[in-house]
Amino acid sequence: MPTPDPRAGVLADALETTLPLFTRFLSGFSDDNHTHQAHAMPNHAAWTLGHLALYHHRATDRLLGHDAPQPLPESDFIEGDGRSGTPTHVDTESVCYASVPVDDPSIYPSFDRLLDIHHRAWSRLVETTRSADSAMLDRMVPWGNTPFPADALVVRMMMHMGTHAGQITDLRRGLGMPSVIG
Repeated sequence: MPTPDPRAGVLADALETTLPLFTRFLSGFSDDNHTHQAHAMPNHAAWTLGHLALYHHRATDRLLGHDAPQPLPESDFIEGDGRSGTPTHVDTESVCYASVPVDDPSIYPSFDRLLDIHHRAWSRLVETTRSADSAMLDRMVPWGNTPFPADALVVRMMMHMGTHAGQITDLRRGLGMPSVIG
């Protein structure tokens, strides 16, 4: 088995510290409000958790050397039509890039289930990163319009989570929820 690259531990540790920074913004969300939208806010909490979980898996697959999308865990995802989610499974089409969140709890998993799905996807990314060797981290991976080194994709996943943390912060304000900072 190849030896992990020294960068792998640093990147994995950074990923681990990112999760609690993100999840603190989810305080106060529940099954009663996880699909609520606020005026002029792009994403609700349910969409965000499903979306992040989907792209954590896609990034992990890239680290593992797969440029094409791989099957997602059947325990957590279904490939539907954007309205086929269940209380236990995320419909990939309802949370993919450019999908439009809707305030319909019946097409998203419960809040706690979404937290679980997200956590497992994030943990997979962390553990794959932690064990990555130099070849994995240096490999040029396709993502969006421009390929870049896989180690930069790991950093991008942290920034992606940060972007959505900002959206959740704005959503909280729009829904009249209390601040979680300060």
